[in-house]
Amino acid sequence: MIELEGVPELIDPVMVAAFEGWNDAGDAASAAVAHLDSEWKGEVFAALDAEDYYDFQVNRPTVWLDGGVRKVTWPTTRLSVVRVGGDKPRDLVLVRGIEPSMRWRSFCNELLGFAHELGVELVVILGALLGDTPHTRPVPVSGVTSDPDLAQRMDLEETKYEGPTGIVGILQEACTHAGVPAVSLWAAVPHYVSQPPNPKATLALLNRLEDLIDVRIPLGELPDDARAWQVGVDQLAAEDSEVAEYVQTLEEARDTAELPEASGEAIAREFERYLRRRDGGPAGGPAGSPGGHATADGGDTGSGAWNPKDNPGGRTRPPKPPKPEAGPETEPEAEPGAEPGAEPGAEDEDSSDG
Repeated sequence: MIELEGVPELIDPVMVAAFEGWNDAGDAASAAVAHLDSEWKGEVFAALDAEDYYDFQVNRPTVWLDGGVRKVTWPTTRLSVVRVGGDKPRDLVLVRGIEPSMRWRSFCNELLGFAHELGVELVVILGALLGDTPHTRPVPVSGVTSDPDLAQRMDLEETKYEGPTGIVGILQEACTHAGVPAVSLWAAVPHYVSQPPNPKATLALLNRLEDLIDVRIPLGELPDDARAWQVGVDQLAAEDSEVAEYVQTLEEARDTAELPEASGEAIAREFERYLRRRDGGPAGGPAGSPGGHATADGGDTGSGAWNPKDNPGGRTRPPKPPKPEAGPETEPEAEPGAEPGAEPGAEDEDSSDG
């Protein structure tokens, strides 16, 4: 029995969750939930018992000093509530933690217990995977669900993914079996620049979330950080002709694949977002793990993955992708690393589980 004391009655609550680890390439997903918590000053009202779900030799506790007194912070998953104001106020239940080491079914059941007690109407799980996507283009964001009715109603892709998965996929399926509407949003992070942070991918996830749940999210310095990140990667890539050539190959493949998608619908979506932000109105619709991060094909990459900051001259370069035949696909075809929810379906031009 879960008892929540001090939590007021919530308005149209949506649970937004992200987990560090395999589902979180570039820390993009966990940073998105951290941004929401910071901007709306969320207050933690519950934390799962770390002893039940974490191997402390994998996710070690940290010791710190508080006024000369030594204290311990245990790795766990915490829940906070924030209220989004405006003409149509609503509450967000933010779940931020680390992919558990064990007892995943109990972990998901405990989170669903909180969702039930709080009257949560929708669960949105954020993830990020490594993919063959160029850093110079908008970050692909896929919105997927296991619920065919929800897929049709919210213009999402019904997941068909099969393969290894992570806590994002397990939680989504647990929601489906419990009758709780659930959506996974997956951002594709360039595999050749996978080290965190990746503010561009975080921004893309927040933009897609904004459209999905119909709230206006204050972005703060994220847009500036995203531009600075891209400029920095541009400079690093320009220092090596092989890297520059590889990025150009990815750009050509991406552009060719997306020619049919450069439709009036995509342009209209961006224009509507611009108008909402200009007018200040509500949205109109809307630690890395030792094993690496999820990739688009359901595998994972270890900590030795190549990236421009690691002295490209002394490391193996990423392989050049094969020449696309007809309509090359550069976006993930399956959800990240085995996630029932990373098939690229509903893709957002803004923008690992598994």
